[in-house]
Amino acid sequence: MSNAAELPPAPTVRAELIARLASGGRYDLAVIGGGATGLGVALDAANRGLSVVLVESHDFAKGSSSRATKLVHGGVRYLAQGNISLVREALHERSTLLANAPHLAQPLPFVMPSYKFWEAPFYGVGLKMYDALAGKAGLGPTEFLNAGETRALLPTVRSQGLRGGVKYWDGQFDDARLALALARTAAQKGALLVNYCAVTGLLHDCGKLVGLRVQDRETGRHMEIRTGCVVNAAGVWVDQLRFQDGEGAGHHASPMVAPSQGVHIVVDRDFLPTDHAMLIPRTGDGRVLFAVPWLGKTILGTTDTPRSDLAREPLPFREEVDFILNESALYLSRQPRANDVRSIWVGLRPLVKPPDEAVESTQSLSREHTVLVSKSGLVTVTGGKWTTYRAMAEDVMDRCFSAGLLPAQRGGSTAKLRLVGACPSHHKISDPPGLHLYGSESSLVQSLAGSARHLGGGLTEAMVRFAARYEYARTVEDVLARRSRLLFLNASLAQSLAKEVDAILRAENGTPENTADFVALCTQYHTLPG
Repeated sequence: MSNAAELPPAPTVRAELIARLASGGRYDLAVIGGGATGLGVALDAANRGLSVVLVESHDFAKGSSSRATKLVHGGVRYLAQGNISLVREALHERSTLLANAPHLAQPLPFVMPSYKFWEAPFYGVGLKMYDALAGKAGLGPTEFLNAGETRALLPTVRSQGLRGGVKYWDGQFDDARLALALARTAAQKGALLVNYCAVTGLLHDCGKLVGLRVQDRETGRHMEIRTGCVVNAAGVWVDQLRFQDGEGAGHHASPMVAPSQGVHIVVDRDFLPTDHAMLIPRTGDGRVLFAVPWLGKTILGTTDTPRSDLAREPLPFREEVDFILNESALYLSRQPRANDVRSIWVGLRPLVKPPDEAVESTQSLSREHTVLVSKSGLVTVTGGKWTTYRAMAEDVMDRCFSAGLLPAQRGGSTAKLRLVGACPSHHKISDPPGLHLYGSESSLVQSLAGSARHLGGGLTEAMVRFAARYEYARTVEDVLARRSRLLFLNASLAQSLAKEVDAILRAENGTPENTADFVALCTQYHTLPG
């Protein structure tokens, strides 16, 4: 079994990365977008021995890939929609992901409390089918619980009217750190990955796509990338690139994506002091509600609301926040209130819409992915979900090969490719953040200056230095939102650490002071809409 953790970490010195990018040459594959999908494609291609470059206009996982519900799951609600093939694929990929990054992705037991006599047997039968679809990839059997057993696993569940519950298994993960592990593993395989490098144009020759124009957002420097194949994996922004591909999709092409907004609220662990997640499969208006233990806090969510604009930092709607708080209060003995919110974040899901159809609700849209190849050769992939990133990457590569955009097909499955840092962990993802999230690299982090200087929230000076040297971190936000997850756990605490983190980054990277934008972001993450 391959294990990237056995290799020394690759330094991420910005000047060296840009020098490589500017040196010319021709790549087999260029990937646009540094989220789960793009990173998965880059890793798959590099693992096959192809020459690969990936550019991301912001930071890796800045968009949807750091704003998930933190679940590695087959999708119980997709089973209810009858999408058996998606569920089966996701359950298989769930076990693969848990095996390849056990320090960042682990099994998580769920409890579904029942307050009506029919709920436990009704949902239990469906969850038994979930087990059957998982087969050998199952994480544990579904169990029926009485009221006492349900309260033991969910200590703060509302007792009044509680009849029992159903326990089943899925997984959870640290999404942004997993994205970094994908990026760093791809780099170890020879791929060049550059964040804060925006695509400014597509290069065509005789109607065929032959490269990209890009700009280093830090220096303003313009460069060209020559390649035989371009994969557009820009998430909810894929249509912007498709419309630039004038020789391909055309300026009059219909959009592929119907963005859906998901809002998540973080409260303290004492609202649900357990290592079990709670799932309410059908709330008053038919939506699903989760309460998930994660990194020492509890995540409440999520919503599914159509969104037409594509802001990098979308704001929650008041009705979404009210929905989460009000519905949570129906199932928890202590009602979460506005002043209990430690952080609130919004993610945009790139859902694939039916061609030329208006979309009024995104709840019924498929979570399956779509791969399109334009006349010019632009390969666009969108849709899907975090759990199936690896299978999506394989599908993209198959399409690239079949379209003749890459050299003769070669193997190199990532199914058993363990990611950077992979090693067994005695800690749970629901535990507060700390050194254990670095897996096999923990000793290297500890060897750096400042390992004994704790800044707060499980973050040390050495971790900031590690982020700068080996994890592509350029800004305070990179460190406090994605290398550590403090912005997502406690926005006020993250804000209080901004100046200290910035000072360490400036010493490591020579970057200018950049706390003002992050302080404003912290305010947004801690402010509920009026």
